[in-house]
Amino acid sequence: MKQTFIQGTLILIIAGLITRILGFINRIVTAKILGAEGVGLYMMAFPTLLLIITLTQLGLPVAISKLIAEAEIHHDTQKMKRVLVVSLCVTGTLSILFTAALMSASPLFAAYFLTDERALYPLIAITPIIPIVAVSAVLRGYFQGRQNMKPTAISQVIEQAVRISLVAVCTKALLPYGLEFAAAGAMLSVVAGELASLLFMMKCFKNNKPLKVRSHFLGALKEGKTTFQQLMNISLPATGSRMIGSISLFLEPIIIAQSLALAGVATAVATAQYGELSGFVIPLLLLPTFITYSFSVTLVPNVSEAAANNNYKVIQNRLRQTLRTALLAGVFSSMFLYVFAELIMTVMYDAPHAAYYIKILAPFSIFLYLQGPLQAVLQGLDLAKSAMVNTLVGAIIKMAALFVLTSQPELGIKGAALAIALNMMLVTLLHLYVVSKAVGFIFEGVYGFIVLLTSFASVSTAYWMIQHYFSNQTILVQSMTAAVLSAGLYLLLLLATGLIKWNQLKRLVPKT
Repeated sequence: MKQTFIQGTLILIIAGLITRILGFINRIVTAKILGAEGVGLYMMAFPTLLLIITLTQLGLPVAISKLIAEAEIHHDTQKMKRVLVVSLCVTGTLSILFTAALMSASPLFAAYFLTDERALYPLIAITPIIPIVAVSAVLRGYFQGRQNMKPTAISQVIEQAVRISLVAVCTKALLPYGLEFAAAGAMLSVVAGELASLLFMMKCFKNNKPLKVRSHFLGALKEGKTTFQQLMNISLPATGSRMIGSISLFLEPIIIAQSLALAGVATAVATAQYGELSGFVIPLLLLPTFITYSFSVTLVPNVSEAAANNNYKVIQNRLRQTLRTALLAGVFSSMFLYVFAELIMTVMYDAPHAAYYIKILAPFSIFLYLQGPLQAVLQGLDLAKSAMVNTLVGAIIKMAALFVLTSQPELGIKGAALAIALNMMLVTLLHLYVVSKAVGFIFEGVYGFIVLLTSFASVSTAYWMIQHYFSNQTILVQSMTAAVLSAGLYLLLLLATGLIKWNQLKRLVPKT
């Protein structure tokens, strides 16, 4: 069932919120069992998986979404079928090849690049997820192209629910055999979650499909040459940005591990420090991105449809809605994380010393929240090549900064945090420049300044109240009180200043 832009976005936001909450519970459980070193082993293997998945998907989800949206306008079900058949063949073939390649190369990669041979077991454990994610990506692109966000949203919740149900069982069962086996157990719970998500989307497709994919499958494949070219014309530039980002993440643990070794940091300590940065801090900073991701997913087909009709006013309005929402969520989140960094890291991971990384990254994370929607607009406008160039420039500078800063003994892992912050800011500013030229969009500086003031007022007031009235309470009570007070004050200030209005909130509630 097709939804409007706001309805589809709201569905994904609600699912994203539930998913993030479950995800954090999952991370806390994993951190309690594995510790920083075990999480480091887990996170060292994860960028390799992301790179392989990017290579397997080849940017097809975006291309599928765009072509399905265009076919939907003309009610061309045969084109939809060709898109699905060609996409499944491409991703299926690539997933088999890359699964075999990863299984073969894992021992050498763990020993010589990650500098910790124990990373081998998480690498092997995560390998079965590749074909699962390949098929999921095709179905997700199909549903998003038809602007039906419910299957994507529900599948995300199912994935996290299965993961959180199994992570403690898998890690504890394998922990007696060693930390590396326990980290592999955490990876197995990820595989199980993705499988459950895929099975649900297959059920949704079977129940609601307007076409039969298996019927005359080979015939549709033979007729799919033009469709294949259309998919590649969109997906290859789009996958360029993802590829660069995935390669950057893939190289990140390698460069950090090697740089920390040059700085004189022992292997086990380096693994633990990387686990704190990538496993504890980065996920916290990424929390508001479930909102911007939701807008980004719905932006691509909407912008594509508007661009096809030369309706740039719609594109500007959609972008303005998205960036305003990103600012409302992102500025408050970064301010809250910065002010209450020690409290949050203590209550979640019992690692108050890791709060320093949050204080480095939080002010720059605002750029990250704006980055996804801007990139989605570029893809919808067929400017994926520009997005790819921007991402490449940011990745090159990030890699250079990682090596230079992290290898300094006086900085160490803090240098990695600085390099990540630099990348966030640079890529977003480049995206904003290209979008502004393409659609005549002007960034609303005054709006952003008011959001900054309201965020500061709400968080600083909550901090003062915690210090004066709740200082004798437990850390958990202080954390929950800080979150409720800050959010409540922020909402009141947003309503008082008119940044959001009651009638806007009412429109979010579906009419019966």
